[in-house]
Amino acid sequence: MKAFNDIADFSQEQISALLELANRLNENPEPQALSGKVLALLFLSPSLRTLASFQAAMTRLGGGAFVISPDMSIHGLETRPGIVMDGVAAEHIREAVPVIASYGDAIGIRAFAERKDLQKDLDDVEYRSLIELIDTPYVNMESAAAHPCQNLADWKTLDDLGIPANGGKFVLSWAFHPKALPLAVPASTLQMAAQRGMDVTVLRPEGFGLPEQVMAKAKKAAAASGGSVRESEDRQEAMQGAHVIYAKSWSSIAHYGDKIADQKHREQYVDWCVDEPWFAPAETDCRFMHCLPVRRGVVVSEAVLDGPRSVVIHEARNRMLAQMAVLHQMLGGAS
Repeated sequence: MKAFNDIADFSQEQISALLELANRLNENPEPQALSGKVLALLFLSPSLRTLASFQAAMTRLGGGAFVISPDMSIHGLETRPGIVMDGVAAEHIREAVPVIASYGDAIGIRAFAERKDLQKDLDDVEYRSLIELIDTPYVNMESAAAHPCQNLADWKTLDDLGIPANGGKFVLSWAFHPKALPLAVPASTLQMAAQRGMDVTVLRPEGFGLPEQVMAKAKKAAAASGGSVRESEDRQEAMQGAHVIYAKSWSSIAHYGDKIADQKHREQYVDWCVDEPWFAPAETDCRFMHCLPVRRGVVVSEAVLDGPRSVVIHEARNRMLAQMAVLHQMLGGAS
């Protein structure tokens, strides 16, 4: 494996093999599998789980990792092309990324969306400009358009819980958040559930539909896997018979890049906080999922988050296990 960039790049068979490997490594550790291997981690956006889980994954497999973050460890990083560097930044991304990559056997890159130009973010222009600078195997640790490591962990979580693929009902729900958030997690979560073969409903208020490009990609995956994808503004109807609700906020496409207009629009929907009454039409054991971090009492009630429906901690641990499988394959661990 030379790249782990998008869950859509992999077949169901390939994903199943990765998840089988993750389970095997959990049950039968291989503490020397990646002995002598080094993973470079470049964080151009903040992280808790991604940072810790990749470091833990490499350590458990006998390798090592180092972290570079402009806010923590270097004196300013310029990203703009064609710039005269007479300001604060001491180094340009075009030199920094290849150098960082050269110190590792693989590199993980995390770079959020700029959230100014929707099409530019959907096309992952900034992230792609970074990977073009390297010839090292690489992992997408979240870009403007995708978060495949979260997707693989979520797929594993669904399997662990015994939630059916074909016939399983997955609700991806917008939830209130005081800030306009990126599209990467909701877009790639939709793709994951569709690719798994689930019947997916995107539940969202008016003005928060996902981009047509994202919906079309997911519908194509659903058609191939035996699943389905649709949208709804009706919470009661969307939750009917649901096996899982995955809550996440995202920016309004209608006001993309306009923080003031987006904020004004989203403030109408402050009541979109997942709470126990939401689950009335769902399956009795319907589960609550979220990628974390999550704002208590804003995105989801404490009663749900701390109750038996929530699997967010299980999801978070699966990040490490899923990434162990990816790194094991990428860096040459015995299969």
